[in-house]
Amino acid sequence: MAQAQYIATGRRKNSTARVRLVPGTGNIIFNKKDMTEYIPFAYLYEVIKQPLNLTGTLGNYDIFVNVNGGGFTGQAGAARHGISRALLQVDPDFRPALKAAGLLTRDPRMVERKKPGLKKARKASQFSKR
Repeated sequence: MAQAQYIATGRRKNSTARVRLVPGTGNIIFNKKDMTEYIPFAYLYEVIKQPLNLTGTLGNYDIFVNVNGGGFTGQAGAARHGISRALLQVDPDFRPALKAAGLLTRDPRMVERKKPGLKKARKASQFSKR
């Protein structure tokens, strides 16, 4: 019999994470590397594990994440979103807890585009009357 696996996609900023949950011992693998090896900031580990802590499934699943685009924070947020969506497939009863914590909502904030005549999106050169 094939082993159960749950696949979901998460996004944040310019990052996209494809997440695969497989019953296991709690290993989290990012792009074929251990999470602690791939992401250098400890506070982001808590962000990634947040849906697992909330649902009480920490250590029940091995998580494989393929992520690309953006920086470490965006990738961690995308992974968190993907893990939350995959946990919904595991047990639909997790929905109220995940929804209340705001983990199922895709964060729509993106970098504003640079406008012509300005140095950045809103930064203009200093005004001088003469």
